[in-house]
Amino acid sequence: MKFGIIGAGPIGASISKKLVENGHEVKIADARDIKHLESKDIAGTPVNAEEVIADIDILLLSLPLHVMPSIRPIVDQVGEDVTIADTSNYYPFRDNKIDEIENGMVESVWVSNQIGRPVIKAFSNQLAYTLENKGTPEGTAGRIAMAIAGDDPAQKQLMIDVVNELGFDAVDGGSLSDSWREQPGTPAYCTELTKEELIEALNKADKEKAPIQRDKVMEKFSAGMTHEDIVRINRETYNS
Repeated sequence: MKFGIIGAGPIGASISKKLVENGHEVKIADARDIKHLESKDIAGTPVNAEEVIADIDILLLSLPLHVMPSIRPIVDQVGEDVTIADTSNYYPFRDNKIDEIENGMVESVWVSNQIGRPVIKAFSNQLAYTLENKGTPEGTAGRIAMAIAGDDPAQKQLMIDVVNELGFDAVDGGSLSDSWREQPGTPAYCTELTKEELIEALNKADKEKAPIQRDKVMEKFSAGMTHEDIVRINRETYNS
């Protein structure tokens, strides 16, 4: 398949490598300018944002939320048959406070409103290190799972298939309005769960509690932490 990625941060970069390793055609862009890709550890063909949307099957948006409104002119040119997947998560310290989300709007619903297109929520509930290094063949015991949410069954199934190919089980996380169950602060977020565990975690999610738990985790993180430390703190805090 042919993928376009806008955003070359840790998640976008990790996905680009996995896709290329699996034989897909990948173009990757920075929302600002191609020169911002020069020092990035990415795979695929670096292009400008205007070029990334040409002749693709799937467009992945891997950007901080505060950047999303600025790419509306680009997304307006994306073909109607292209599946658009949102990998983003909301962090007020980075994105500035977004009133609608602070008042309860689901993050990817807000993204969809900003870009004027339906999206599938995907690749959002694992750390970049997990995406790049912890994929395993289908059927492997203890295989890590990811949640996929959205309103178009065919597009959601397409993303489920991609996730499986890249080394992870996929769990149908429901409609886009249900995707709050995998947002930061929930038991499903960056806790490296199996399929069965992830289903249980999604069901346990508490929407009111999630932002409090998200901020509590950020206070616990410190320099020098290992990947395992981060996953452990997430599990302990989000299940408390």
